[in-house]
Order: sequence, then C-alpha cells, then structure tokens
Amino acid sequence: MHPPTAPTALGARDVPLTPSADEARAWAEEELRKGIYNDDPTLLERVLEWLRGLWEQITGLEGTLGPVLVPVLVLVAVGVVVLVALLLGGPVRRRRSRTTGGTSAAVLDGDDRTSADLRTAAEAAHEAGREALAVLERYRAIVRSLDERAILTDRAGRTAHEAAVDGGARLPSVADDLVAASHLFDDVAYGDVEPTGEQYLWLRSVDGQVSRTRPERRARAGAKAAVSS
Repeated sequence: MHPPTAPTALGARDVPLTPSADEARAWAEEELRKGIYNDDPTLLERVLEWLRGLWEQITGLEGTLGPVLVPVLVLVAVGVVVLVALLLGGPVRRRRSRTTGGTSAAVLDGDDRTSADLRTAAEAAHEAGREALAVLERYRAIVRSLDERAILTDRAGRTAHEAAVDGGARLPSVADDLVAASHLFDDVAYGDVEPTGEQYLWLRSVDGQVSRTRPERRARAGAKAAVSS
C-alpha cells in the first residue's frame, strides 16, 4: 500500500459537453497560461545571459582599464558564477540526497509524549485542516508506539528512515508501509510536500496496521534479513 496522491480538482463528468464561445475562450486562455506554453526564459537562462553580457563588458574594458583592473574584474565575475551555482544547486542537491535516503529528519528528539498523546494531537490537527502537522504527529505516534512495545529502543537522534527500517525488521509484513510513511514524513518535514487529508488518512491506517501486527522474534527476523541480502 502506498500513500495516495493529491486528487485532481476537476473530474471528467464536470466538463460541459458543449461549451459556449466565452467558455471556450476562457479555457484556451487558461491552457495557454500553463508553463509548457511559456516561452519566457528560465531563471537560469536569465542569469547566464546576464553573466555573458558582464563578461563582454569586462573584456571590452581591457584597453581602457589596463592590465591590473581587468584580472580583478574577471575574478569578481568568477565569484559571481560560483555563488549563483551554489544558490541554484543547493536545493537540488538536498532534494536528491533525501530521495536516495541520504538525509532523514529526526523523529522524537526532545519529545516525551506518549503515542496516545501524539495520536490525539494528530487528530486535532487533521480536524483543524492542518494536514502537515497531522502527518508529522501521526508518524511520531507510530514510532513512539514501537518504542512502547519494545520493538524499537528509544534513543536520541533516530531518524524517520532509521525507525522505519528498524521497525520493519521486526514487523516485516508492514515494512514497506513503514518506509513509505517515513518518506512522507521527511517530505513534509522538509517542506517538499503539502499533504492532503487523504494522505493523512492513509498514514492513520498504517498506524492501525502497525499496532495490530505482532513482532517476529529477533533471531527469526535476523535470519530472514540475511537470506534476503
């Protein structure tokens, strides 16, 4: 089972079969406003064009400024290029590292609430329409419940992904759902995803399945892990 994606805003049954001229024109204008029809240069293209113009200006000033100031201006231009590359590349690198499991958010550091407390907080956030907080609190409830059942040992610094992997080793029948839930937690914690109510309800169902699943003995779970590897 995987978390649901956000539903589409308009179903096929909602579209009139015979639109009026005004409706057809409005639909066409809306369609043409989409990014795939936009010929405007991207931010990166605008930055590169600006740097190209800056370089041409610097090289054109060589005869005027002499051999001393031109190298300084070149170094400044190179510094600008490096700064732009860092600013544009940073978010991409962070997103890629999270996708490959390189970075995962800590789950319960400094939080001593019980799983019941966390579930109550999650439900209250969901009722208030604060789905991001609801998702975070519900996943924390899952991890806390694993601590309370001695499936996990409580320790500082445990990340969402580590909790899912360690918990899945003792609860192999829900291991995939635990990992998917940890990815949702990280995506929400890092601001990459604005979760829907459907996704929260999915996570709540995972919580119920985890609570109903009996853990396997450590020796048996370790033997299964050795065989699968």
